[in-house]
Amino acid sequence: MIHIYLSDKAYENDVFQIVRMFYPGEEVKLSEKSEETIEDRETGDKRGEEAGKKIKPEGLSVSFETDKISILLVFQNGGKLCRTAEACFLQETKSQYKNKLKRLLYGMLSEATGKELPWGILTGVRPTKLVFQMIEDELGEEEIYHNMETEYFCSREKISTSIQIAKRERRLMQEIDYQNGYSLYIGIPFCPSTCLYCSFTSYSIEKFSDYVEEYLKALEKEIIYGATVFPDKKLTCVYFGGGTPTTLSAEQLDRLLGCVKKHFDFTYVKEFCVEAGRPDSITKEKLQVLKKWGVNRISINPQSMQQKTLDLIGRKHTVEQIKEAFALARETGHDNINMDMIIGLPGEDVSDVSDTLAQIRKLNPDSLTVHTLAIKRAARLNMERENYIGMRPTDVHSMQEATVKFARENAYLPYYLYRQKNMADNLENIGYARDHKEGLYNILIMEELQTILALGAGGMTKYVSHHPHYIVREDNVKSVTEYITRIDELIERKRKFFKEQRDCYLRQ
Repeated sequence: MIHIYLSDKAYENDVFQIVRMFYPGEEVKLSEKSEETIEDRETGDKRGEEAGKKIKPEGLSVSFETDKISILLVFQNGGKLCRTAEACFLQETKSQYKNKLKRLLYGMLSEATGKELPWGILTGVRPTKLVFQMIEDELGEEEIYHNMETEYFCSREKISTSIQIAKRERRLMQEIDYQNGYSLYIGIPFCPSTCLYCSFTSYSIEKFSDYVEEYLKALEKEIIYGATVFPDKKLTCVYFGGGTPTTLSAEQLDRLLGCVKKHFDFTYVKEFCVEAGRPDSITKEKLQVLKKWGVNRISINPQSMQQKTLDLIGRKHTVEQIKEAFALARETGHDNINMDMIIGLPGEDVSDVSDTLAQIRKLNPDSLTVHTLAIKRAARLNMERENYIGMRPTDVHSMQEATVKFARENAYLPYYLYRQKNMADNLENIGYARDHKEGLYNILIMEELQTILALGAGGMTKYVSHHPHYIVREDNVKSVTEYITRIDELIERKRKFFKEQRDCYLRQ
C-alpha cells in the first residue's frame, strides 16, 4: 500500500490519480497529514542505487507552503526523493498552481519508476478539449505541440492524434449551430445481463421485467415535460442509451419512439441514435421499428469476437449471434452501424485482439469505437478481483497499436477521444469513423459543447452556457424503483433547475 499525506485536500484527486497511473496495481490510501507523518526534508536525495525502478514507495508527503510546493517520496527500503518547486497560490491561478504540483510529482515518479506516461500529467476525461480550444484560439501546430509537451508532458504521438481529432471535430461542428441548440439523451437502464467490467446503471431485464411498464409510463411523463424546456432552441441529436434500449420489446420501442417523435420537433435533428448494443437483444421487428421512426445510427457492440472472452465477461451471447444481428441490421436498411470493442479484457492477448479485428473487418461497420478497459470501483471485475489474478493483459499498448493500424488500413479516421479513471496503461477510448459516419452526439457530449437534456433513470442533464462560459449539472436518481415513485419530484427539480439557468442568463 502507498500512503499519501497532504497538507491541503484541494488537490488530493490530482495527486491520487497520478500515483495510480504510475503504480496501477497498488492500493493507494489518502491520509490527513500530521506531524508524525512529515519526514525531515533536509535528508535530500537518499534514494541510493536500489531505490526507484525495483523498490515501491510506501509513503508520499506533499506540503503546500506560501512560496513553494514540497514533495517527499519514501521507499520501502528507506530511500528518499525530495523535491520542491517555487509556487505562490495567492499570485497564480488555481490551474497554474495545480499544474506545477502535477509536473513536480510526475517528474519524481518518472525518475523513480523509469516510466513515462503517454498523456503526461493529464488526469481529466477530455484531453482533446484543450487542443480544440487552442485551435479555436488560432494557435499553430508547433505552438500546440510546445504547449502540450511543456505544460502537460504529453507524448508527441498523443498530441498528433489530439490535433487530428480536434480539427475533424471543428469541421463537423461548423456545420451545426450547437451554441443555440441542444441534444436529448434518453436512458433505458435494462440489460440482458450485467457484464463483468460494467458499472453503468443497468438492471437485469429478467429480474426487473415487472417494472418495465411502470418505468416507461414515468419516462413518457418526463418526455412530455422535457419537450417544453427549450421552446426557442433547435434539437440537434437524440441518443437512446442505457443499459440496452433494445431489451424493450418491439411494441414498447414503437410506443416510446413514437412518444418522442410526437412531442419533440425533429425538423433540425442531425442524428437519431439508438444503442442496440447486445446482439441477443436484437430482432428483425425491433430493427424495423427503429427504421420506421427515423433512427439513422445504431450500435451493435461485441466488445470481443472471442467466445472464451464473451463467456468470461458474462455477455451470454455467441460470436455467431453478433454476425447474425449485424447482417439483420443491414438487411433492414441500417447504413450507419457502429461497433464497440474493448482492449485489455481479462485473459486476452494481442492475437485475440487481432482476430477480433479480422472478424470485424469482414462485417465492415461504418465506425468502430475502441475502448481501453477501465476497472471501475462498482464493477464485478473489481469487487471480485481475486478471481481474476493472473488474467490481466501485459501488452495493452501492443493491442492499441493493432487497432490504430487496423483503422488506418480500413479508412477509419479518429473523430473523438476521451479517458477514464483506472484505464489500462494510461491509454484512452477513441472513436473511428468513415467520412460522414461520425457520431455527432459523442463529440457534443465529450467536448462539452452543447446542453444535454437527459431523461430517464441515471440521466445527467448538463447545461452549457457559452456567454459567459460555465457548465452546471442536474442528475436523475439511478434506481429504477425510485425513478418510478419520484418522477413528479424529479420533473419539478428539473423545472427549478432550468428556471435558475434562465434567470441567470437574463441577469447577464
